[in-house]
Amino acid sequence: MTTGPRHSVSVAAAIVADDGRVLAIQRRDNKHWEPPGGILELHEGPLDGLRREILEETGVHVEPIALSGVYKNMPQGIIALVFRCHVIGGMPRTTTESKQVAWLTREQVTNCMSEAFAVRITDALDFAGVPAIRTHDGQHIS
Repeated sequence: MTTGPRHSVSVAAAIVADDGRVLAIQRRDNKHWEPPGGILELHEGPLDGLRREILEETGVHVEPIALSGVYKNMPQGIIALVFRCHVIGGMPRTTTESKQVAWLTREQVTNCMSEAFAVRITDALDFAGVPAIRTHDGQHIS
C-alpha cells in the first residue's frame, strides 16, 4: 500500500459576543493574532476538540452554534473547520499558549490578523446558513 500526502485537520472558533466583538488570541509562539483553535487529536471528534482547544487557549467554555467555514492551507495541507460559537462559562485569560486574549471589533480583526485568519472571523460574522469554503497560501486567500 502506498501512502500519499496527508492532511491535518484543525478546528477554530469565532466566539461572538452580543455586541458583535469576537474573542481572539495573540499566540505566544509566533506573536500572531488568530481565532483560538488548534489541531484535532486522532481520538477526538471536531466538537470535543474545539471545546478543548478553546479552553486551553482562552479559559472559556464555548457552545458551537454552526460550522461557518472550511479553509485549506494549500502548501501545508491543513484543513481548518471554523465554528461560530458563544461563551457558556469561564472568563477569558491568557494561558501557556496565548500571550493576550481580547475581544476585538471587526475592524481590529482585519487590521491585526493576516487575511487567511481574518476571513475566518468575517465569514463567521457574515454567516447566513451556508459555510464558506476557501483556500489560501498561509497568508492570502486564493
